[in-house]
Amino acid sequence: MPGPLGLLCFFALGLRGSAEPSGAAPPLCAAPCSCDGDRRVDCSGKGLTAVPEGLSAFTLALDISMNNITQLPEDAFKNFPFLEELRLAGNDLSFIHPKALSGLKELKVLTLQNNQLKTVPSEAIRGLSALQSLRLDANHITSVPEDSFEGLAQLRHLWLDDNSLTEVPMHPLSNLPTLQALTLALNKISSIPDFAFTNLSSLVVLHLHNNKIKSLGRHCFDGLDNLETLDLNYNNLVEFPQAIKALPSLKELLFHSNSISVIPDGAFDGNPLLRTIHLYDNPLSFVGNSAFHNLSDLHSLVIRGAGMVQRFPNLTGTVHLESLTLTGTKVSSISSNLCQEQKMLRTLDLSYNNIKDLPSFDGCHALEEISLQRNQIHQVKEGTFQGLISLRILDLSRNLIHEIDSRAFARLGSITNLDLSFNELTTFPTEGLSGLNQLKLVGNFKMKEALSAKDFVNLRSLSVPYAYQCCAFWGCDSYAHANTEDNSLQDHSVAKDKGLTNLAAVTSSAENEEHSQVIIHCTPSTV
Repeated sequence: MPGPLGLLCFFALGLRGSAEPSGAAPPLCAAPCSCDGDRRVDCSGKGLTAVPEGLSAFTLALDISMNNITQLPEDAFKNFPFLEELRLAGNDLSFIHPKALSGLKELKVLTLQNNQLKTVPSEAIRGLSALQSLRLDANHITSVPEDSFEGLAQLRHLWLDDNSLTEVPMHPLSNLPTLQALTLALNKISSIPDFAFTNLSSLVVLHLHNNKIKSLGRHCFDGLDNLETLDLNYNNLVEFPQAIKALPSLKELLFHSNSISVIPDGAFDGNPLLRTIHLYDNPLSFVGNSAFHNLSDLHSLVIRGAGMVQRFPNLTGTVHLESLTLTGTKVSSISSNLCQEQKMLRTLDLSYNNIKDLPSFDGCHALEEISLQRNQIHQVKEGTFQGLISLRILDLSRNLIHEIDSRAFARLGSITNLDLSFNELTTFPTEGLSGLNQLKLVGNFKMKEALSAKDFVNLRSLSVPYAYQCCAFWGCDSYAHANTEDNSLQDHSVAKDKGLTNLAAVTSSAENEEHSQVIIHCTPSTV
């Protein structure tokens, strides 16, 4: 079965199945259209007001989109018995005669998006028994007649998004047992009733985003045993969608930008195959501790702003995470067995929490980036980052760090970016940091010692509390004999960039602490 993304993309069907009869005349191509050897005719954007005449009866694909055709009369395509693809998008179509598409027994693709239709042209499409893809999006459709999709036994993809529907067309959809992808997004649907998608057992992708959905029936998704992607983004949901428990094949669940405040314990117990969950931009206040356990295929988890969460989530059985974000909570400690469970983790963002102590991250050998800024960390022990051979970026800024063990960074062989700005450091250990490209120490006003350039042979950008601390990296005679306690220096923060050639003037501002950190760009002395 094709993947969800492939199902949603407008697919190119093989349109060479109907061979021309031997000895047939060369294909006709009437101006202003263009034709190719594959019997594809392009008449798009030519200002046409009617279906063009004088084209070959053996045409397989006809594109008359982006014209000024307002109606399709009876037998409009009677001269195209082999037609497999018909594009009518972007006209001003408001009327399609019930027999306008008569005779198109081979038609597989019909695009009617961006027109002026107010209802599904049910009678016109009823006889299209070979149809596989139907686009009706971006019209003004307010109703879907009960018999709309009768006879469309082969239909796999249906677009009804960007219309004015106020409810799911339950009965018409029940006529489509082979449907694989359905989008009802960008409508005015406010609720999904129980058994709304009965008989759609082949459905793999369902898009309901950008509606006004406030409630979901507990059984609204019953029967969707093969659904892999469900998009509920940008709705008005206030409760977690419990109905997803009926979706055993679900791999991608999107419900960001709603009004959900609670993710309960065991929220995804019925969805063991989940790989992606998007729940950001919800006013989360509470997340059950076991909400995300036993999701062995989950690769990414993002929880932001759940202000009532105090315990680190239980991720037992969720062993293939590559990215974990938990920010804006009241979590004060990190699970001690995090790296025994999460050996695939590459990115870890635990910023904006209340974390005071750090466990050992030994075991997270794949970890490349750690963000721990804006917590309450006081010290970094020798073994905290031991074994992180892949770590490139470490952000510990805006904590209360006053002590770092002299060997805390000794074994970080891959680290290139280290941010320790705005802490309470008096000294800074350099062992293991020779490969740094960027180092930030600005805001550590108790750190008066100068750095040595030989410890940072690859450094390209440096910010330090005081201007004189930059002198080791570039010739600055004006600072060579300066008193390190000079008040004029204590008001400045310095940055060095080997890619720049000019020394910026040192200026200061008393507006606030951050804006008073003047940045000086300079280059090292050349030999």
